[in-house]
Amino acid sequence: MTEIRTLGTADLAAIERVERRSYPTPWSRSMFASEIAKPTSICLGAVEPGAGLVGYLIISRYVDAWHVMNVAVDPDHRGRGIARTLFDDLFARTAEDGGRGYTLEVRVSNEEAIRLYERLGFRSRGVRRGYYTDNREDALVMWKDPINSLTVSRSETA
Repeated sequence: MTEIRTLGTADLAAIERVERRSYPTPWSRSMFASEIAKPTSICLGAVEPGAGLVGYLIISRYVDAWHVMNVAVDPDHRGRGIARTLFDDLFARTAEDGGRGYTLEVRVSNEEAIRLYERLGFRSRGVRRGYYTDNREDALVMWKDPINSLTVSRSETA
């Protein structure tokens, strides 16, 4: 059973392990520490018994949107619904903040992630040309409209 909990600085080594296994140009420890310290960020971790931290979601609050800064699931634990569980927890935590939608960037070649985001209600809103520094790949900009508590309550009872 996957447990979702708030991340702290004690989790930095585990976050780095997942990050390095997930991305060709990983974030630095200081980038994660900065997001964890910000009062406008929500940093969630997925923990599994016997495995420890297997995924995380880092999101920052802006004036009109929650911006997904970083999300990753350890390659050995993908395909088990962990990313979906992280997002579901995030949506439940932010449901009362009805005025903010959600936005993210994803590599145009990452079809699996794009399909997940579409299942979560994100839609394509544009492209950032040459966004990724490792290979200048384009990023698809995706947007999800705000969630309100009524929507979350209905989906939980359905």
